[in-house]
Amino acid sequence: MNTFPEFGLLPSILKTLKAQKIYTPTEIQRNAIPLLMSGQSVVGVSETGSGKTLTYALPILHLLKTLENEGVPVEDGAKPRALILVPSRDLGEQVSKVFKTFTHDTRLRVRPVLGGTTFEQSRRSIEAPFEILLATPGRLIQLMDKDMIDLSDVAVIVFDEADQMLDDGFISESKRVVNACDEDTQLALFSATVSLQVQDLMNALFKNAEVIRSSGAGKVVKTLVTKNETVIDGLRWPIFEKLIKQKTAGGTIVFTNTREQCDKLAAEIEKRGYECVVYRGEMDKGERRSNLKKFRNGEVNLLISTDLAARGLDLDYVGRVINYHLPQDMSNYLHRVGRTARAGKHGLVVNLVTERDLPLISKLEGKNQSVRELKSRFKDRDGKRLHVSENLRKPKESKPIVSPPKTKPAGRKFSKPKFKPKPYNPPK
Repeated sequence: MNTFPEFGLLPSILKTLKAQKIYTPTEIQRNAIPLLMSGQSVVGVSETGSGKTLTYALPILHLLKTLENEGVPVEDGAKPRALILVPSRDLGEQVSKVFKTFTHDTRLRVRPVLGGTTFEQSRRSIEAPFEILLATPGRLIQLMDKDMIDLSDVAVIVFDEADQMLDDGFISESKRVVNACDEDTQLALFSATVSLQVQDLMNALFKNAEVIRSSGAGKVVKTLVTKNETVIDGLRWPIFEKLIKQKTAGGTIVFTNTREQCDKLAAEIEKRGYECVVYRGEMDKGERRSNLKKFRNGEVNLLISTDLAARGLDLDYVGRVINYHLPQDMSNYLHRVGRTARAGKHGLVVNLVTERDLPLISKLEGKNQSVRELKSRFKDRDGKRLHVSENLRKPKESKPIVSPPKTKPAGRKFSKPKFKPKPYNPPK
């Protein structure tokens, strides 16, 4: 199926697709939407930026609106018909926007209950009747513990960006959520990679699911250009500064591996007179959201982040990704570079490569070169190890501008006459 009308979607959904100028389904959409619309449970593995949110959103909207049109509307509060589990508040808000774009014509209600908001907000959100519940796992379990949510009417559950949610205890929590629903509930799982934990979840809950892997799963997209910059003696800054001085279309996300590296790099950037914002864990959530908004709106072109920004965030404004510190894991790398070159657009990734990164580079370049062979990049023609020159190793600190002392304007000098009072002689 090469067009959305061929899926048999409702006219109101097709109207919104046309208004949004979305005409051609992606590979994962072509393969998964028909199965989801038929009621089949599905596991979809597809590269970031391939349209996974619409892949499950369109069938859910079609199913729920069809039930309403057939005279079976949702009439009770706190009793949803569809449940979407997301790993974070930021991704939840992003998914919510996608749904609300389509509910304008299809007239269905989406309610978020997300971590990072107050419990009272979540409680009020689900009081009145609605069809679609968008939840982070922790907040949903809280509502279930207090018997404030009824999942018995749920027809479909989606685990979105599943590989981000699989911390200790999540599989048992997932089983609890699924068991609270009807045994015939349709299940869907979407992920860019299949880690061992995702495989465990698939084995536990998705034994009868159809597994769909797009041809680009586990690979970078064809519209992404990759440049590897060799870092000598660990001196990244001179290379990085040249990069951020270059003009690029769209903003730049710069990835580090730890929060400490993130903060240190951001401080250095600002010290050198450039503007950036930080997006990482263990920071004030209001500040983090504000920083993300500034980057999204194009107010600031540099976003310095840990892997927190690598997964799930759909940022249209990203034209380039810089790996200031490369990850060791290939799946983390794929998530990072998936922030650019999304939905068929072109993008650039620049990797700052040290000797420690050569095992990953060997896999990325795919030229069957061993790590030993790749080490030649760090040697001169005579086979001697390259080193950074002293003047670059210790860059001179820019001296602060000191204003000269104020001086009186030159001109004729007038000596102040000395006044000597005459002695007073009283009249005789």
